[in-house]
Amino acid sequence: MVASGVLRSPPPGSKMPRLVAALAVVLLPLLSAAVGSAAAALPRGGGLGFEATLRHVDAGAGYTEEQLLSRAIRRSRDRVEALQSLATLAPGDAITAARILVRASDGEYLMDMGIGTPPRYYSAILDTGSDLIWTQCAPCLLCVDQPTPYFDPATSATYRALSCSSPMCDALYYPLCFQNVCVYQYFYGDSASTAGVLANETFTFGTNATRVTVPSVSFGCGNLNAGSLANGSGMVGFGRGSLSLVSQLGSPRFSYCLTSFLSPVPSRLYFGAYATLNSTNTSTTDPVRMQSTPFVVNPALPTMYFLNMTGISVGGYRLPIDPAVFAINDTDGTGGTIIDSGTTITYLAEPAYQAVREAFVSQIKLPLLNVTDTSVLDTCFKWPPPPRQSVILPVVVLHFDGADMELPLQNYMLVDPSTSGLCLAMATSSDGSIIGNFQHQNFHVLYDLENSLLSFVPAPCNLI
Repeated sequence: MVASGVLRSPPPGSKMPRLVAALAVVLLPLLSAAVGSAAAALPRGGGLGFEATLRHVDAGAGYTEEQLLSRAIRRSRDRVEALQSLATLAPGDAITAARILVRASDGEYLMDMGIGTPPRYYSAILDTGSDLIWTQCAPCLLCVDQPTPYFDPATSATYRALSCSSPMCDALYYPLCFQNVCVYQYFYGDSASTAGVLANETFTFGTNATRVTVPSVSFGCGNLNAGSLANGSGMVGFGRGSLSLVSQLGSPRFSYCLTSFLSPVPSRLYFGAYATLNSTNTSTTDPVRMQSTPFVVNPALPTMYFLNMTGISVGGYRLPIDPAVFAINDTDGTGGTIIDSGTTITYLAEPAYQAVREAFVSQIKLPLLNVTDTSVLDTCFKWPPPPRQSVILPVVVLHFDGADMELPLQNYMLVDPSTSGLCLAMATSSDGSIIGNFQHQNFHVLYDLENSLLSFVPAPCNLI
């Protein structure tokens, strides 16, 4: 049993910022009235399934098309910078890793879930790039705006704080301990982004027809929070770590079919037994072959979904890109290619992006627009074309180990409302590549962790 108010020693090589001490002074006394009784996580065998609706974080907010696009690109830029910083950390730098993961959790889609008994319903940001499930809790010393009241553990019959010896507590990047209660903390620069009690609670998921109630889901009950939740009330991690929803529910497969973020039609999430591509309606008379590619494990970032990307074709020509450009650096874990639902546009490692840009400039017979140095989209063409001039746009294919993803035109070209230019929905990256959700909208995408495969098939996501 850990003595009251004693913090665990930091991992070797890490430095404890003054914020940890401040957190202990401010947060821990509050916990004595909020922790409840400690309990260990209950094991769950087998799996379960449900369907859920995903809403874009900016849906229904009254933004113009230009605002929707600029907001999504800004979030993508911030997220990519955060994800790329993760692999450059010194071993054992858990505090910095936690800070970066929270920054990386700026996502694009919201999922409804019920917390507690009786359930209170919240919308959480779905994030395939992190693990922790958390929401803001009362009493709240520092909280950010959210559309619902804070979750109050005192009103739930099934809330139980986790002990410091819990395996879930050990799975945190940097746990604290107070009166044998596990306290989690994720940092956001020099201020706390979310900190509170790691607890078990009953969660409710799914739409009415598939609704399921699951006991003893471990989550963060945050009393100190900063940053932005993008119209949500928390986060739900779908990563590969033990704290993620996928791992905790024992159903190692999920899929989603994302509509355009400019469309008012919501997207769909399928979990467990409901996650299958076998009956996907492709709305075509020709059979469309489901394709699969294996996940690649990056020991430096084990929670992320890495793929073995092998090349890119533009206009039917395989570009002269060394496959090593897309590979993980075995020495330090940098580089590689991630598929990520929380990043909008695709970011390509600089040599790959330059090859794609040159191919577009040579194949599209339109004047290239000058863009500002701060613009994320910098491969843009004058649009619309002159009268009586037809324009042929090249087909783009992303090549993976065992699979080819041929992108529909609307998945890689967009009209930038700020310049009226026709732009490639890709940008350059200083380290590694990230396949964003803009590129896999109107694909039904299946994450099969049991077989370590990503599968996909084109689909009219607004109809399924």
